[in-house]
Formats: sequence, structure tokens, C-alpha cells
Amino acid sequence: SRIFQRTVRLRAAVRHLCPHSTLTCAARLSPADFHSPFLACSSGQFVASTRKLHVEPKSSPAGAPERLPFSKVTDEDLAYFRKILPGRTITDPDLVESSNVDWLKTVKGSSEVLLRPQTTEEVSQILRYCYNRNLAVNPQGGNTGLVGGSVPVYDEIILSTSLMNNILTFDNISGILTCQAGCVLENLSLYLEERDYIMPLDLGAKGSCQIGGNVATNAGGLRLLRYGSLHGTVLGLEVVLADGRVLDCLATLRKDNTGYDLKQLFIGSEGTLGVITAVSILCPRKPKSTNVVFLGCETFEELLKTFQLCRGMLGEILSAFEFLDSECMRLLNTHLKLPNPISDCPFYIVIETSGSDPDHDSQKLDNFLEEAIASTFVTDGTVATEESKIKALWSMRERVTEALTHDGFTYKYDISLPVERIYQLVTDMRQHLGDRAKSVVGYGHVGDGNLHLNITSPAKDPALLAAIEPFVYEWTASCQGSISAEHGLGLKKRNYIYYSKPSQAVALMGNIKAMLDPKGILNPYKTLPDNLK
Repeated sequence: SRIFQRTVRLRAAVRHLCPHSTLTCAARLSPADFHSPFLACSSGQFVASTRKLHVEPKSSPAGAPERLPFSKVTDEDLAYFRKILPGRTITDPDLVESSNVDWLKTVKGSSEVLLRPQTTEEVSQILRYCYNRNLAVNPQGGNTGLVGGSVPVYDEIILSTSLMNNILTFDNISGILTCQAGCVLENLSLYLEERDYIMPLDLGAKGSCQIGGNVATNAGGLRLLRYGSLHGTVLGLEVVLADGRVLDCLATLRKDNTGYDLKQLFIGSEGTLGVITAVSILCPRKPKSTNVVFLGCETFEELLKTFQLCRGMLGEILSAFEFLDSECMRLLNTHLKLPNPISDCPFYIVIETSGSDPDHDSQKLDNFLEEAIASTFVTDGTVATEESKIKALWSMRERVTEALTHDGFTYKYDISLPVERIYQLVTDMRQHLGDRAKSVVGYGHVGDGNLHLNITSPAKDPALLAAIEPFVYEWTASCQGSISAEHGLGLKKRNYIYYSKPSQAVALMGNIKAMLDPKGILNPYKTLPDNLK
């Protein structure tokens, strides 16, 4: 068969070019301002700097500020909500409980009301009423966020979009999908695959996350390298503003250069400027050929060289380039019993190609692998072309988050850095923390410079957190990185925004918030800092 012949070619290439390599075929795979003294990095070391940054408030960034003077929900309010949402105004504490707690179970609100609208008009009625009554509202999608942005801080009314899950239109010629905000990402993917298309984003939480929440947080994910961010693929939005007005920017045009592109304001705004109720998004055609390669490297420098070679030789068929370190592999082995598909290495790479011609793609991939092995960038690897094997290899990357939940209390950081600096932060953090942390692991998206730094301890440890923060933010700022690459700021990181954005930009954000939500009822205590100037 073609797969068998290809395997033979790869093994022959391995024996000829690198006799000691163990490249195998996946068919064998079993299941105020301050001056920081540490602000400029050179060759992985901190040096003195006088760059000014705003200091965060004395409270922890994950700590809540004082409750703002919003109204309390009354029986009259509940009567109104029950009138417009019969059977969908939830006040049973047992049913509201899960919507009060975030995915990581580190943030818990005390809301007593969960509203489940089905239409944009219902959302408009809810917000118009809440605006007039000065009732705070917490918009919520799939509640898979990692920074405390999707749950109440106090008693904000939870407005869930989970019942707004209808696909409105799909144009099979242009590939433009229009749907309500509550559609689950995986359901949209299945719908499109039946029509020979795919979603332009793919996330580990795709079985729970909703497209409205994806857009509200500008989620990145595994396909960003190939298809870009949601700022490019989202063509239109329907948004309900704080006072109940409906902003209809639900365009389905690839080009529209008339005035300001208002939808961009809401992409990544984390529900603080309006509630997204519908999305139109450009979807690519489903690839006819998909291959996944799992490789091992001895050093991160060799991993980066492999990335350079990969981009040059795979070109237009390269759709993902992910990495994880040996500590991630240890957690996968220990907690999830996932076997390492190759020999033990310090670093692992997951490469995905997707294209329209299987023979063409296979040849390009074979050439790349031969060159990578000949250059000794790669020491081991395995290739998958069958769907089950592809899923098995991807699970080594996608299930790292799950493995971490079994390792103890996890401190999670989503950092954007120059590609060549990504792993140095992990190394420096390990040295900085010493034996105070149980595990310090790094994985992420090499293609777009996004590191997921995770630190575990047996239990929640304030002393450990004080050692991590603000060190991690100072280090990131020293390399002109971003403290949030794709997770957003939410509640936990709001007061660290000045490490990534100048004060003038943050002040302008505050002005926009004040203009669109003058009473501040939408997702309060999130995204913007407490000491906004």
C-alpha cells in the first residue's frame, strides 16, 4: 500500500542518514510607576533597566476588588425575567452553582440568577432592563476560560448563551458560516466537515467552548499558524450593547472598507463592551490530505532550526507546529497513562500538514523529514496518516492541560514572546523557583510565539505565587512580550495589563468602555485595571 511504501522509504532514509535514529511509523503506535531592576534580557540573563511600568495594586491580581454599587436583584426583577424567559430563569442554587465556578475551580462567584435567552431580542430585553435597574451582568459562554473572566465575582446576573445554538446560514460557495453565539465549536466543526469545510480555529476545549466566547476572548488555538486569528476570519458580529441596543454588524463580505471596522472592538473584549449574539466567520475548505508528525529534539535550539526548515520546505501545507517538553511527557505518562510514541527526548514537536493533493503533500513531508534527520536536528519521530493515529498523536499535545490537573494546584501563564525566547522563560523560572514548585512545564504554539507556562504545587501556595508573580510578568516585559497571548486578562490578570500596554492605550480602552457601557454593568472587575487612570 501507499502508506507501507512510504514507511519503507522513511525507514530507509533514516538508516542511511542517521543509523542510530529510531524513526518509526505511527502504524505501530499504541493508544503607580516603578523602576524594575530586572527588565532587559540578553542571552537569557536579566540586566538592569530603567523602563517604567505601573505597579499592580497591593492585592493579588486574582483577588477581587470591592463590590461596586450595583443594585441587588429583587423579587420584582425575577418576576420580569420569568415573564420574558418562561422556564429559563434559573434560581435553584444547585443549578446555578456550576455557572458560578470557573473551569479551573479557582474563582467562584455568588450569583443567584442564571438567565438563558434563546434570541437576540431576549438578550436586548434583559440588558435594557438591567441597564435601567443598574444590575451587573456576567455574560457566559462555555465557561472554559482560564483567567476568571467567565464567572461572576460577586452577585452579577449570569447571562448564558448556551441556548443560542442555531446555525443561521452557510454559503457553500464562499465558505461563510453565520450562527448564534452559543454554538459549540465542535458541533460547528462537525457541521462543516459534512459539507467539506472546517472551522479556522481548533481548541482543546472544543467540546465545550462556544463560538461567541471564542470571539469575545480572541481565542487562538492550534490552527492560527495556517489560518490566522479571529480578527481576520470573523467577517461580522451581532452585538447587544449595555443599554440593550442591538448593533448589527453581521456582514458576510470579505471586503468592506466603509468607515470604522467596529466589530474589531468586540473581538477580545471579554464581554466588557457588549454581548456577542451572532457571528459570521470565513471557513476554509476541508483538506483532502492530512499528516501529523511527532518528532523529538535534544535541544530547543535544534527545535527552532527544525521550525525554520519546516516553514521553508513545507510552505503552504504547514498547518500547525506545536511543542511540549519532557516534563509534559512525564505528566502524560504518569497521570493519563499515555505512552510516549517515540524514545525519550528533552523536547517534542507536533507538526501537521494539510493540503489538497496527498501525493504532493507526502513527497514534501518526506523531503523535509530526510533533511531534518540529515541535519541531525531531529533524533526520533513517527508519522501518522490514518485518522485514529492522527488523533493519538495530537492527544499528546492537547491533553497536557488535563494531565496538569492531576499534578496538583496549577498556576497557568499564557505568554507571547519572540520565538527564540520562548523556552528561556521556562528555564529561568525553574532556576528562580528551585524546589518550591512541584513541576514547571512549558508547551505551546511555536508558530506564533505562544508559550503556555504551567507551575504546579501540591496545594494552593501563596508563597509560591508571590515568587512567580510579578517575576513572570517582569521577565515577559523585558523581552517586549505579552502577558496574555490568547487567554485574555479576565479577573486574574487585569491589574498586570501595564506590563504589555502603555498607559495611554489603557486609558483609551477605559474611554471606550465608558462610552459603550457608562454604568459599567457588563462583566465588571474584568480586563481593565482597578487603578484605571
